[in-house]
Amino acid sequence: MSESKSHCLHNPQAMMRSMSRSQRGFTLVEVLIAVLVLAIGLLGLAGLQASSLRFNNDAQLRTQATLLAYDMVDRMRANRAQAADYDTGGFNSANCGDTSGGSMAAQDTTDWLAQLDCLLPRGEGSIAVVITPNAVPAYNEIDVTIVVRWDEDRDGVPDNYRQFQFRTRL
Repeated sequence: MSESKSHCLHNPQAMMRSMSRSQRGFTLVEVLIAVLVLAIGLLGLAGLQASSLRFNNDAQLRTQATLLAYDMVDRMRANRAQAADYDTGGFNSANCGDTSGGSMAAQDTTDWLAQLDCLLPRGEGSIAVVITPNAVPAYNEIDVTIVVRWDEDRDGVPDNYRQFQFRTRL
């Protein structure tokens, strides 16, 4: 065995110096790779968090639309005699906070449209009422279709509407 190798075997400090000279570059490369992997993982986590927030907001808007549609049906059931007066004839909107006088159906419709505007971005609503006469008017079949729509991308341009449609019989 050569003199230098036998010296390293009996002297631990010399062996450490010999090993550390050959491994200095590898340790730095390993640390850089670990930092790179960690950075990519953190960027992925940030992307997932952003997607989660967007999906939660979309789910919240769909829930609001559903609740508002059911609210309008409840108002119509409470005022069944004036059901035909709730028909909006297409999509309408009202400014948040608008109120109107007139019949209960007109007031309910204006309040509902104002709620759509307040709670949904560019929220609009449509109510279609079809009445099938019966021998006794109190038993007329009243079919109602309510459509709530809102601007999904919230960029101020009404170009990407999402809608919720609800049909029921009063």
